[in-house]
Amino acid sequence: MKNMLLTLKGPMQSWGNSSRFTRRRTSSEPSKSGIIGLLAAAQGRRRVDPIEDLVGLKMAVRIDQPGTRERDFHTTHSFDGETPYPLSDRYYLADAVFVVGLSGESSLIDAVNEALVKPKFPLYLGRRAFPPMMPIRPKLSEGNLIDDLAAFPWQAAPWYQKKLSRKTVWSPTSPLDLENGKVSLEVVADLALLPEERREDCIFDQVHDVPLSFDSHHRQYEWRDVVRWKCEVVSGITVTETESAFLTTHNPGGMW
Repeated sequence: MKNMLLTLKGPMQSWGNSSRFTRRRTSSEPSKSGIIGLLAAAQGRRRVDPIEDLVGLKMAVRIDQPGTRERDFHTTHSFDGETPYPLSDRYYLADAVFVVGLSGESSLIDAVNEALVKPKFPLYLGRRAFPPMMPIRPKLSEGNLIDDLAAFPWQAAPWYQKKLSRKTVWSPTSPLDLENGKVSLEVVADLALLPEERREDCIFDQVHDVPLSFDSHHRQYEWRDVVRWKCEVVSGITVTETESAFLTTHNPGGMW
């Protein structure tokens, strides 16, 4: 067995798992169908090609930068401009950063890694209009995927880390712990990846995002059991690195 970590950054991402008709929603983190689609595109697979081997990969996602949920209101017409199509609302995540962990047979992980370095088809983050900010370069390992995910450096943008460090000074509920140089990040993983003895204080859920077929005439998905918890990751930010203006002991509401 081998693991792969993918860092997904982009101005916009959209990971739908319950979109219907004119309302196209996005999940707060990458869906398994979206990640399998990305891997299949890298390998040059067509929509009608089998994907059972990719579906068998175990997946975990760490939310390094949750981003902001935005909405587009779409009005479209046919190419000749005469036939109007239904109005639609399409949601996406702006300025989000995720670390996706995949675990599977070594031969499959190696093949996917080679494909991501030299993809056959263009790669995108959930929708064709949303390309990644930079080339996707996987990191491979052979340890425990959950432990590898916890040890991987925080990938949030510098401006977001700075914003969070400022908030920490004023809010004790912030996920950033300046004293210990750590940040608490949400992880969403396949239930089978987390041993029972480590499931305390976790949230259990089901998501309908496992693709059985991408064929446009016969798309099929099934449910997946997932578990959510908070993971402590080294932030690389300490108290001494924050701006002095935000470390003042002055109390404006106190006595002069």
